[in-house]
Amino acid sequence: MKIARLGEPGQEVPVVIVADSTGVERTYDARPLTAEIDGDFLAGDGITKLRAAVVRGELPELAGADALRVGTPLSRPNTVVCIGMNYAAHAAESGAEPPAIPVVFLKPNSTVAAPFDASPIPPLSAKYDWEVELGIVVGRQVSYLDSVEAAASAVAGYVLANDLSEREYQLPGAAGQWTKGKSLPKSTPIGPWLVPAADVDAGNLRLRSWVNGEPRQDSNTSDLIFDVPTVIHHLSQYMVLEPGDVILTGTPEGVALSGRFPYIQDGDVVEVEIAGLGRQRQEFFRAGTTAKEAQ
Repeated sequence: MKIARLGEPGQEVPVVIVADSTGVERTYDARPLTAEIDGDFLAGDGITKLRAAVVRGELPELAGADALRVGTPLSRPNTVVCIGMNYAAHAAESGAEPPAIPVVFLKPNSTVAAPFDASPIPPLSAKYDWEVELGIVVGRQVSYLDSVEAAASAVAGYVLANDLSEREYQLPGAAGQWTKGKSLPKSTPIGPWLVPAADVDAGNLRLRSWVNGEPRQDSNTSDLIFDVPTVIHHLSQYMVLEPGDVILTGTPEGVALSGRFPYIQDGDVVEVEIAGLGRQRQEFFRAGTTAKEAQ
């Protein structure tokens, strides 16, 4: 089962995508059950109710779904929490030792963007970088969890994300602050789908990225230094996690920061993919020009 939101910005329709008995995927309108896919929906056991409604045949098929724009699968996350350098090989290419405890930073929820919308490069940016990441969607409020085992029940599902980063703003130098390098408009495309936790083996997912069709990253979440339950348990000791929060778990090696590849340029196309969670495609344009001009 895949949960998505389809339609123009501000007019997205919540849908659920399931395969029928012949294996053909069908898209069902979820509005008889909920107006939005958000924290309230998740906290109210919305995924279980949505699955039951599909089984009972209570949702109508959405006509013309294939022609609709794909929005973010969540209407707007409350908080985007990120784990840095969570793959040893990426830490090495960044010039850092693998961390002994999770490296944590935040991105504003204003950075969240749809998975296929055109993506702006900041006007003064020279080092804009891609990062394919597994995103955890929090389904219930948690704080001060007493064990790693208790953390698993906090996961509503998973999303694909691209944690776009301006390295000159992020790392030591004239700017040198992670918040500056990670807060840029539309720098966190997520989706195309939210896949329920029960349908995902988060510890064994292939992650890949491409720039202009050329391979960049190719790894597996089995290589995470801190796995999903460990990350949630750790974060709960320092902040309240709420339904609808998204946690990005880090990126593997193969980014431009490695020095092996050029940074994103005007007109580049970046694609990221996680097995079972879908694929994104962003065409980049220098901010100050319109997306139409960039095409």
